[in-house]
Amino acid sequence: MRSTAPIDSILADAITQTTVAGLTAAAADTNGRIYEDAFGCRSLGGTARMTTDTVFRIASMTKAITGAAAMQMVEQGKLALDQPAGEILPFLANPQVLLGFDGKGNPILRAARGTVTLRNLLTHTAGFVYDTWNEDMNRFAAETDLPAARTGKLAALAAPLGYDPGERWEYGINIDMAGRMVEVASGLDLETYFRRFIFDPLGMPDTGFELRPEWEDRLAVVHSRGEGGTLTPIKASRPPENPEFYPGGGGLFSTAGDYLTFLQALMHGGQFNGARILRPETVALMGENHIGALNVQPLVSNKPAMSNDVELFPGMDKKWGLSFLINTKDVPGRRSAGSLAWAGINNTYYWLDPKKKIAGVLMTQVLPFADQGVLGLLDRFEAAVYQSVG
Repeated sequence: MRSTAPIDSILADAITQTTVAGLTAAAADTNGRIYEDAFGCRSLGGTARMTTDTVFRIASMTKAITGAAAMQMVEQGKLALDQPAGEILPFLANPQVLLGFDGKGNPILRAARGTVTLRNLLTHTAGFVYDTWNEDMNRFAAETDLPAARTGKLAALAAPLGYDPGERWEYGINIDMAGRMVEVASGLDLETYFRRFIFDPLGMPDTGFELRPEWEDRLAVVHSRGEGGTLTPIKASRPPENPEFYPGGGGLFSTAGDYLTFLQALMHGGQFNGARILRPETVALMGENHIGALNVQPLVSNKPAMSNDVELFPGMDKKWGLSFLINTKDVPGRRSAGSLAWAGINNTYYWLDPKKKIAGVLMTQVLPFADQGVLGLLDRFEAAVYQSVG
């Protein structure tokens, strides 16, 4: 029988050492779940214990689910990877590129060279960027009152590009655009679409954009990491009421168990719990490199309260699939080359190893992103999962 005691010890130590106030973690292989447990408290100094059904803000872990929805639309012929995105969203037909600012602080814009496609959007090569890691966009948003995508305001989608489509990889609001394409092509908002075609079929009852009353007592509190590593509970923003669109790049609430169910569906070629959400060939396509010779670039933060500088697997070339980070080399004792992964800004993480058929989820609620303590914990958790499988 497999021993999960080493995993328990690693995760419990993170609480003892106050790496995090609390966490939940889950993992599975091709035979089913091999681990699921919770440690610590939902809030530092609080009495409510973390449980496996604790609800987390998973932020950009939303992106993979939006990618799956977009690929469902591709399977149905309602979207195509290389069609001009402007055919679905007219405002993408003639995008502009932000070049900088003139002497008076006015933005300098020019027409983009090239066409934005769904493939560009799913791979972060369309040109859209995030103000957290792009200083020009941070300035543009401040000076023009451009709302963030998380507000659910359609005006957020009027952001200019940071560069021409296909020129480079840069993390940004691209998958918010892809999610909006799903809404238009399907005639459903993403909350309804996800629930009807992904969450309900797979059995993911605790995942959604809207903060349900029954989740209030199970919701993990977000903490801020201060000087010296101290943690302070903070009041996180609540999702907008009656949004004009649901941001496919972030915004979902979920549990470790629910998200692992989604990963298990991908692990099994798009089918799990008696439901098929994607064809096997579609899942395989999503896991391929779709940025060619381009590489995933480090993210240099200009909002230190939100994110540290980010470079996962430093020194390794990294690619991007249809909504996933792909490591190009084996990580000794851990994931294989070609594994799929990403994260959420509150330090939630997942990986899916299609070769070894192992997936894992680690949920915490800490800012800023790329917290070194949590990243180290993720490494140790992942290694212990692989060791338990043998």
